[in-house]
Amino acid sequence: MTSVPGPVNQPQPAPGAVHTAPPDGFGPDGFGPGGASPHGFGPGGSGPEGWPTTSPAGYAAPEPDRLTRFVLRLYERSPRWAVPLAALGCVGIGMSYAMLSNPTHADPDAAPTCLLKLTTGLDCPGCGGTRALWYVLHGDLPAAARHHFLFIFALPFLAYLFVAWAGSQAFGWRMPEMRISSKAIGGFLAAWLAFSVLRNLPWAPFTSLYV
Repeated sequence: MTSVPGPVNQPQPAPGAVHTAPPDGFGPDGFGPGGASPHGFGPGGSGPEGWPTTSPAGYAAPEPDRLTRFVLRLYERSPRWAVPLAALGCVGIGMSYAMLSNPTHADPDAAPTCLLKLTTGLDCPGCGGTRALWYVLHGDLPAAARHHFLFIFALPFLAYLFVAWAGSQAFGWRMPEMRISSKAIGGFLAAWLAFSVLRNLPWAPFTSLYV
């Protein structure tokens, strides 16, 4: 009587071990299509087969408060031009304040004033911006650049971004998109920081930057 040889190198169960058959759809090696295991792990227990979209024990999203719900309803029901018009109104208020207050003739301690300059005598990173805007509205670009030339440099870019956004929101315009890289933004912020330091140095020619 001869015995039929089994597969070569097939692992044999240990004496006394209980053998359990794999579930339907899984082969005798315990893995299904694509190497998936019945327990959701890849071959060799390398990791989960796929991440669940939601955790069974996850937290439910918090309900928005009344103010948030009111703002969302107002935004959904408002016409397309309402938000750009509101933003334009805010810009108009800022320009009107610069025109009416005439900051070029205001006292240093006139309210509202820069607290940093009032307490330390140093120019803050934004000092001179309101006066620069006043000179821009009066068409005097050299005087505006004298008070804050970085603001004057950034003003055309900010104006274009605002017009492109407002036109797209209100009228569906498709203006050419302005792509500003992160390196350009980082360089501008570094230049602004250097400008904020240099304008407070008490030596020429940096004293010409002090406003």
